[in-house]
Amino acid sequence: MGPRSFEPMNSGHCRQRRMILTVTILALWLPHPGNAQQQCTNGFDLDRQSGQCLDIDECRTIPEACRGDMMCVNQNGGYLCIPRTNPVYRGPYSNPYSTSYSGPYPAAAPPVPASNYPTISRPLVCRFGYQMDEGNQCVDVDECATDSHQCNPTQICINTEGGYTCSCTDGYWLLEGQCLDIDECRYGYCQQLCANVPGSYSCTCNPGFTLNDDGRSCQDVNECETENPCVQTCVNTYGSFICRCDPGYELEEDGIHCSDMDECSFSEFLCQHECVNQPGSYFCSCPPGYVLLEDNRSCQDINECEHRNHTCTPLQTCYNLQGGFKCIDPIRCEEPYLLIGDNRCMCPAENTGCRDQPFTILFRDMDVVSGRSVPADIFQMQATTRYPGAYYIFQIKSGNEGREFYMRQTGPISATLVMTRPIKGPRDIQLDLEMITVNTVINFRGSSVIRLRIYVSQYPF
Repeated sequence: MGPRSFEPMNSGHCRQRRMILTVTILALWLPHPGNAQQQCTNGFDLDRQSGQCLDIDECRTIPEACRGDMMCVNQNGGYLCIPRTNPVYRGPYSNPYSTSYSGPYPAAAPPVPASNYPTISRPLVCRFGYQMDEGNQCVDVDECATDSHQCNPTQICINTEGGYTCSCTDGYWLLEGQCLDIDECRYGYCQQLCANVPGSYSCTCNPGFTLNDDGRSCQDVNECETENPCVQTCVNTYGSFICRCDPGYELEEDGIHCSDMDECSFSEFLCQHECVNQPGSYFCSCPPGYVLLEDNRSCQDINECEHRNHTCTPLQTCYNLQGGFKCIDPIRCEEPYLLIGDNRCMCPAENTGCRDQPFTILFRDMDVVSGRSVPADIFQMQATTRYPGAYYIFQIKSGNEGREFYMRQTGPISATLVMTRPIKGPRDIQLDLEMITVNTVINFRGSSVIRLRIYVSQYPF
């Protein structure tokens, strides 16, 4: 409310005087931008103990607040300058009347006699911001309703007792007479995303969150319950989710679908023989003649001869191999040899046809796995009798055309057959291992042969 002035009544030869009323009624505290310290409007001062705005007595604090023959009267939020001597008015002023009188004035005060002046009635005067009603009572003037305020278009008028207040709507604050938009986003009103708009703000949430009923905070969305986007297993995380696959499957690049994991492609050592992939898993299989062990990867030979699960005739001998068996026919000695046992042939010394032949041929059978690591000692040969003055020579007489073996003499009467190259099966090999006996004392030279039949299995186990 701005300052108002009015003319007092004059009569006769009374000297005209002007009474000036200066009233400031806005008692507000405003937060200063960027500063939380409270401030009061003009005419008031902040009481730091109570935190309230108290009126300033300008009549005491302002030197010569009223000049000439005008008298200073303090008011709430301002002060009045009134004539010191005026027959028309009673002083001092108060709210809404005089401070020395709290009740209402009568409609007309009794006349005050004055020398050389006629009797003048003393009308009731209301304080600034009040007006006289029909019952001669001072009532508040609603400046907002009568549009007699001075708030600018950006403000709203709020009527108060004896005055009015210029304020701002929600989302604005008053600064130097103007209502300026409050940027709520600067003060962290929103938990995540904030968009400032004139007089307000809008909160939104990041993907994976939903706005709570308070319009400010965000809550995680459990996509696994609301959408279940995963093909197999969904695991909710804060603000998102992750998909997981069952054992035997792997997550595709889209992060949602699962595809079968080919475990057999990871390593050739996963199974001893063959790895068979299937959706979500795999299994190991063994070739015929083997059985899968409890570790579900290793294969063990089935002894068909021991379990009588073979096709050999009663005249044949069942010989078990890794992964199979052999049906061995009875030994038949060729002329001039004679059969002297189940596996031995002898050439008689009195037979002239035996002069350049080995004295005995002993038949032996053995098996090795395919691709066996080399060098490997696979068979040992030894003289059964040692004569004085005799020495022995060991050699491979036949069957070693591929140079896959050699004889290594390990002692005076013994030697070992060494396999020098890996052999892939299935394959049957027959070697004649010869032991030559030389006796210089009696000038004797003779030999014996072991006919070794080697069966190489199909698999390396």
